This record gives sequence, structure tokens and C-alpha cells, in this order.
Amino acid sequence: MTLPMWARRAPHRSVYRSDASGAWEIHAWDRSTGRTRQVTDRPGGTAHAAIDPTGQWIWWFADTLGDEHGRWMRQRFSGGPDIPVNAPPGHPGGLGLSVAGSAAIGRSGRDGFQVLLVHDQEDPVTLYEHGEYASVAAMSLDGSLVAIEHSEHGDSRHPALRVLRANGRTAGELDDGPGRGVTGIAFAPGLGDRRLLVLHERRGRREPLVWDPLTGEQREIWLRVPGDIDAAWYDDGRALLIVHDHRGRTELLRYDLTGGGLTPIDTPRGVIEAAAPRPDGSVEYAWSSASQPPVIRSSNGHVVMNPGRAAPASVPVEDADVEGPGGRVHTLISRPETGAPPYPAVFLLHGGPASRDGDAFEPAVAAWVDGGFAVIRVNYRGSTGYGSAWRDALHGDVGHIELADVTAVREWAVARGLVDPERLVLAGASWGGYLTLLGVGTQPKIWAAGIATTPIADHAAAYEDEAERLRAHHRALLGGPPEELPERYAASSPITYADLVQAPLLVIAGENDPRCPMRQIDGYLDALARRGHHVHVHRYDAGHGTLVVAERIRRMSLQIDFAIRALAERE
Repeated sequence: MTLPMWARRAPHRSVYRSDASGAWEIHAWDRSTGRTRQVTDRPGGTAHAAIDPTGQWIWWFADTLGDEHGRWMRQRFSGGPDIPVNAPPGHPGGLGLSVAGSAAIGRSGRDGFQVLLVHDQEDPVTLYEHGEYASVAAMSLDGSLVAIEHSEHGDSRHPALRVLRANGRTAGELDDGPGRGVTGIAFAPGLGDRRLLVLHERRGRREPLVWDPLTGEQREIWLRVPGDIDAAWYDDGRALLIVHDHRGRTELLRYDLTGGGLTPIDTPRGVIEAAAPRPDGSVEYAWSSASQPPVIRSSNGHVVMNPGRAAPASVPVEDADVEGPGGRVHTLISRPETGAPPYPAVFLLHGGPASRDGDAFEPAVAAWVDGGFAVIRVNYRGSTGYGSAWRDALHGDVGHIELADVTAVREWAVARGLVDPERLVLAGASWGGYLTLLGVGTQPKIWAAGIATTPIADHAAAYEDEAERLRAHHRALLGGPPEELPERYAASSPITYADLVQAPLLVIAGENDPRCPMRQIDGYLDALARRGHHVHVHRYDAGHGTLVVAERIRRMSLQIDFAIRALAERE
């Protein structure tokens, strides 16, 4: 289950997501009575939900089998019919809710990006629209201000902020210039409090500041910690919860805005996926480690909610720093409990690319380890948590830069006798799936097998079909659209190297995927088929990922079985 989100004015009312029903669905929890109930029940599961500040309404997003295109629905916290929100369908782009009953809804489609102001069943009012990426970052508690992240300058990876009044007039602008994004987190929690919590990158990493968009006053929060920072308001608006991410692990701290004091909050070693202060000053957080499955804890020492039977424990993760072509590459290693090195190994590449692997419980890693494989995870250039320069290093040679870091780690692991060079599997999902296809094409003699889940196989073809916000990301990452930079798109596309692929390949893809569309994957598969290279393909009726537990288990089983067979055929 996810960390419960509570209503600002009714903190005993919360919503969370759980897969207890067999698919990820939305659940309501009344803390005053202990009663929970399942809010949604859809064949493909439900990915997005929110609760309004009064605790009266639960909002959830209705798409079609994971295609991420649809509309917001509302249901009363106590239950009842689902009521469609009076706004046109589209891809979701943020949601802000107020105590006044108004909502700021971000949406996108081929017509561009919009922010709409909606109140009950009245006709929506367009607050903002532009052809470049934009989304709702936050809405003030009273509904008078809406913060919008936008990339009118053409770089969605480094957005600017604009705060609008409910009448559409601009209240304030915050733009740190090229290569420095500013991200809106939340308005202060009091009625009439117009302070906006923001993350900036002025010193080469994400750090918080508090901004008054009406006066322009800014207060930067200087913290002597080495990693990237996220933040949230305490309920009284006089302190910030600091979430510090460094080298794949998380710690929590409280920052006093009045005195500037920084107080550590005692948490176990591992990763905190989400955290939120409660009105009593305690902090609830979703925690796990590589060896221990997730749990929802409180800083006062108790378990907040038990989602059910826990997964079996797994092995702890080991850290390594490998010298790569762009600097030291932080690597995470999980060894099987049986056998001895050199192990058969899976190089499991994360998605994003602006993401990272850490000391969190990952069912896929645990399953590979149980299957006798070592798992090597590489926080290649492009990963978060190591500063802005590392995250933004993917310029001009996208895909090949990440694989250069993976190559350095592979050579290091082979040289130390950790892994068997004849039994190496390259695998990943989303951006990791893309890197897998690129790797088996550009390094055909290295990998014994490749497993690519929901990959990009052809950047130009993906651009034609993908959702508009992904197009904006493509333009920011590669420097423009494919018609302007065809050679750059081709050089970074796996389909360009399809004739070189030698390793057995398993491709897993969603028929309704708006991020890595099926048509561009089919083009890649056709290119392999024309030269007689057979590929194992598993298609499922969902989007970029599946929210159905049985399908996740089926996919994991397919991957392990495929890898074992592929390695056996090499012996």
C-alpha cells in the first residue's frame, strides 16, 4: 500500500492505494472509526487519486486500461456514485483542490497543455494554455492562487513557475534561467497563507526555498547535507519536513523556519518513498530496505497500518563505486544466497532516466536473487540523487552515455570475479528497456540475453504516437523534434542497430502504452524478423505498466524462465 494521504481540514480522513484486491485500487480510511473501504474497482486498476482539503470528496482518474487518457471522477468519502468532473478528457497534468470546492486541473492532448479552473458542475474556465509542457504544481488552500510549472522556454526538464490568481491574472513568476529548474511543491497549509514551497537548482542540486509570489520575497534554505532534497510543510506552517536522498538511501529531518534549527528524525536505514507530517507533529512515512519489505511507520514508533501479509525478507544490498568515463558510478549489488562467484548476473537498469535505484525492497530483485542470479543495478549518468550535473549529463549521445557507465561497471564486476562474463543478462523497463535494446544492438557479443519491458525502440516513431508531455520530454532531452534532428534520433534508437543483435531477446509491451507506444516496438520486431532473428514477445492489455498483480507475477515468471533457458543454451 501507499502512504495514506489525509485531508488538510479533516485529518482523520485518508485515502491510499493498495493491491489487496488483486489490482492497485483506491481505498478510503476513516481513522476515527478504523473503517476502510475500497473506492474503485476497475479491470486494469486505478493509478491516481486525491482527497479534497475538507475530506468530503475523493478524486480519482478514470482512464482506459492504462492508456492514461481520461477524466477525473469524484466520489463522496462516505461512498455513493462516481460523478464525472465537468472538464474535457485528456492526459492528466496535476491536480489542485481547495476548501472552497474549486479545483485546478492540468490536462494535455494534441491541442497542447491547459490548466482549467473547475467548481462543482459549472463550466470549466481556462486559466492557462500553451503548446509547451505545463502542469498544475499546487493550489492555495482557499483556492485564490494556482501554481503552474511550465516550459514556455522549450525545456520541460527545467521548468519555470508561474502563480496565477483565480481570475487568470499573473501573481508572480519564478524562472532561474537555462538549465536550472524550479519545481512547486505546495502552498503553506493555512487559509490566506500565500507562501509557496519550491525546489530550486541554483547550487547544482535540488534544494528548498519559500517564495511569496506577490511580493517576490524568497528565503533559501541552506542545508549542510550532501544529497538532493525534497520538502513538505508541517501542519502549522512554521517548519519543513526535509527528505534527504543520498546514495540510494533516505533520511528525514525537521527544519524550524523561525530559528533555522535542523533536527534529525530517527528512521531505519533504507529508502523512504513518501513522508508526511501529521497535525500532532509526528511524521508518517512509507519505508523499506533491500532486505525488508515495505511498511507504513510513524516517527512516534508505531506501525501506522498493516497492509496484510508481508513479502519474505530478501538479501541486503552492497554498495560499490566504479570509475566510469564521466566520474564515479554508484552501483548496487545483490548476491544470491546460494552458489559462489562468479555468478550468473542480471544488469537491471532503472527507468526514467531521471530516477535512481536505492536500498529499497524491490520484488523483482528479490525474485532474481531467489532464482540464483546476482543483480547489478547501475545509477548511470542521468540518474537523480547525485546532483544536477549528473542528472543532466545526457547531451548529444543519449543512450550511449548511460551504456558507457554500464560497461564500466560490467568490466569492473568481471575483473573482480563477481560475475560470469558468459552468463550476463541485460534487462530493464521503460528507459531501462530502451537501454536494453540499445545495449544488445551496440554490444552484441557481450550479453547472453536481453529482456526489455515497455521499451523505446525507435525515438522518431515513438514521438509520432506518444502522449504530448512525452513529446516535450523528447524535445528537451534530444534538443528538438525528430524532423529537425533526424540523425540524432536515429543514432540513439535501437532500431538503427537491429541488424547487429545476436542475443536471445524477450520483449514485454502494453497494447495501450502512451509512453512507449506499441507501433514503434512492432517496427523494431519486424526489423529483427526480416533477418530471421526470433524474439519472444509478451503483450498485455494495459498501458506503460500493469496494476494487476497476477500479470506482474506472470511477467516476472516469464523473465526468469527465459533467462534460465537462454543461459542453458550457451552451455
